[in-house]
Amino acid sequence: MKNFVLIILVLFLSVSCKKELTKEPKRLIEKGKMVDIMYDLSILDAIKYQNPLSLDSTDSSPKKFIFQKYKVDSLQFAQSNMYYATDYESYKDMFDEVAKRLEKNQKKVDSLVKIEEKKAEKAAKEKKKKEAKSVLKPEEVKPLKKSNLDSIRKTIKLNKTNSKK
Repeated sequence: MKNFVLIILVLFLSVSCKKELTKEPKRLIEKGKMVDIMYDLSILDAIKYQNPLSLDSTDSSPKKFIFQKYKVDSLQFAQSNMYYATDYESYKDMFDEVAKRLEKNQKKVDSLVKIEEKKAEKAAKEKKKKEAKSVLKPEEVKPLKKSNLDSIRKTIKLNKTNSKK
């Protein structure tokens, strides 16, 4: 009798563990498309974090634009997201794929930023060179003609005598 109860209990537990937490939605978004949506939403969140005013200036909702791009609605996305979240391993794999794509694009952006920094540095050096060329160098300055000291002394004496009178 004890063995029978134990067997029934084990069967009951094994059957109850197989039960899905959420039902598959009618309009489930396929995994590849879901990863693309999650990637775009991650970029959108990064933009919001880095420059919040850039998204406030637009009239339309950026999330709405992403949903239109993939031809899904917010309810369909939420239901699909909940469904995929119930399977931890699959959901983690999806986020890992998003993270790989973000990292790959981050490397591209970093290389482009370095190129732009080099260009800006080169332009600054060129600007300094042009400014340095526009200033006269000491050897380029022509010396003034020397005046005759005697004529200067005579002029000073004349001025003194005229001022005394």
